Amino acid sequence: MKFNTTKDALLKGIQEVQSAISTKSSLPILLNILLEATEENLVLTTTDLDIGITSKIPIKPQITGAITIPAKKFSDIIKELPENEQISISVKKNNLVNIECGKSVFKIMGLPKEEFPQLPEFKDKDSLTLQQKKLRSMLRLTRFAISHDESRYVLNGVLFVIKPTYIRMVATDGRRLAMVEDKMQLPKTLERKFIVPTKAVNELDRALSEEGDVKIFFNDNQIFFDMGKTRIVSRLIEGEFPNYEQVIPKEAKDKLITPKDTFLSAVKRAALFTNQDSAAVKMDLSKDKIVISKNTPYLGEARVEVEVEYKGKEISVGFNPDYLVDLLKNIDEEKIAFEVTDPDKPGVVRIGTEYIYVVLPMQIT
Repeated sequence: MKFNTTKDALLKGIQEVQSAISTKSSLPILLNILLEATEENLVLTTTDLDIGITSKIPIKPQITGAITIPAKKFSDIIKELPENEQISISVKKNNLVNIECGKSVFKIMGLPKEEFPQLPEFKDKDSLTLQQKKLRSMLRLTRFAISHDESRYVLNGVLFVIKPTYIRMVATDGRRLAMVEDKMQLPKTLERKFIVPTKAVNELDRALSEEGDVKIFFNDNQIFFDMGKTRIVSRLIEGEFPNYEQVIPKEAKDKLITPKDTFLSAVKRAALFTNQDSAAVKMDLSKDKIVISKNTPYLGEARVEVEVEYKGKEISVGFNPDYLVDLLKNIDEEKIAFEVTDPDKPGVVRIGTEYIYVVLPMQIT
């Protein structure tokens, strides 16, 4: 194998795949990055056996071939090379990799491609195509509600629900729930549910762009996202996702309507006086006004008053401000309608018919 490329192209490729490099595995090969020079591309691949990522760099190699190389050492070498010099990489006998750039030469031992785990093929499998921008938006409206409690493993990801007339994504940690839906016409043969784990969701968020399509292939226990230049394959989470629909309240008549940025700023100010032992802020709703406050012994207190549109009954309720901030900083709406009906009932934000966010109240101490 022999090819020439640039520092910028190599570093971008390494950055796109480095998250799937195993750091805990007892298999040394999982610390390596697979380089494959095909007739038109250099393909970089990494995997930790749960997730695999590939990235393509357009090149015209002098000699095609493949080798695996220690990922960290390879990355460290490329970072130190000069910006505007051509990089030449070749494989000698006994898997010795030669890296040349200007007057610098590095030799590093690799391992043959045959020892590297082969990523699954998804040709002729069920698939659907989405705009990358749309998928990215749907994930960003749900991913912050994923549970990080590993004992509740079925909540450690985003539920995808595919029906003939829509695709839906849901995430919950048991204290809040985010659900987004996009109407589309799909073949009935695609109808299914599966849970995409957190790591794959985070990698997708990094890899998806504002342009182009993503093709999604799936089988019973794996999913594959093909964005052309970058591809991500991941195991699915096995298990039954909770019945999320039963926790979504019916739409309330009385709603607190407020500019999103004003509400976000007020919640952030009151949250300055929360701590690990006292996480809830108090919200006092009255006619056309909400007072958000926090009083923490031995620390201090905050009180922020905001004019809103509200005609309902007077209510005092507590919420974890982080759960509200997570929502407010990820939506684009200028105004939100926040449904609060009772101190022990969930608060709900709905955006059209496409998005619902449910957050449980907290006891005010």
